[in-house]
Amino acid sequence: MNNEPVLLAVDVGNTNLTFGIFCGETISGTFRMTTKLPRTSDEFGIWILDLLKARGVKKEQVQDVIIASVVPGIMHSLNSGIIKYLERRPIVVGAGTKTGLKISMANPRELGADRVVDAVAGLELYGGPVMVIDFGTATTYDLVLADGTFLCGITSPGIRISANALWNEAAKLPEIGIEKPDSILAKDTVTSMQAGLIYGCIGQTEYIIRKVREEAGLSEMKVVATGGLGRIIAAETKLIDVYDPDLTLRGLQLLYQKCAPKTSSRRNDAGLGKRSRIEEIAVSNRLAMEEE
Repeated sequence: MNNEPVLLAVDVGNTNLTFGIFCGETISGTFRMTTKLPRTSDEFGIWILDLLKARGVKKEQVQDVIIASVVPGIMHSLNSGIIKYLERRPIVVGAGTKTGLKISMANPRELGADRVVDAVAGLELYGGPVMVIDFGTATTYDLVLADGTFLCGITSPGIRISANALWNEAAKLPEIGIEKPDSILAKDTVTSMQAGLIYGCIGQTEYIIRKVREEAGLSEMKVVATGGLGRIIAAETKLIDVYDPDLTLRGLQLLYQKCAPKTSSRRNDAGLGKRSRIEEIAVSNRLAMEEE
């Protein structure tokens, strides 16, 4: 990679931390770390620097960092590691973040940051009304109208949670790989479990899509899927229009453009010149930090 400035987007999920490297609006690389291992701020910082280096990105190229997290317990160490080793104060998506959404929920603050980010990406990239399905630790179905109203959200156990429940709660059922069997007409224990998990999830997905369309009266609703196991489900149903594996990271990049402070004319006069948008926002953030 050349010396272009980059934005580092971080999706902190219950299973993995997923990092996206953006040059402008283009995602040029991704990498993952497991969420479940406890790490100090030094471990986070060194790991991130090493993984960036492996992708040809120098520390000085990282102009800003934006994070969406559903795991509060690791945020102190993660933030500290980024501040110490990247010398950037991350923007953390949360209450007060400018999203452009109107969240029509009883308690909008209860809505996970990942779902907000997915909703922004689904609406801006694919138009509304749109249902965004994230096949993660939990499987979530979120409906966003064309005017930006986040109308409803549905949550169910993810495929991996269901699989873990099978082999942890039933003594004679083995731990298996989660993949689609050749046929639903299973002839052994492993394929019977795989058939139940995969075809059961397909059936749930199709029913929820149809039921939401019916109750919301949205026959033209688009359906966008993301999440690691979403690829398997999306390939097996005609009701999912798009599978976008980088939807959450792309949503973080879109939110960065919305919520980062814009540079003032005074700062432009102070030598910003023809910096890229990422450079301008990052310089503005650092100036704001110095003024605090």
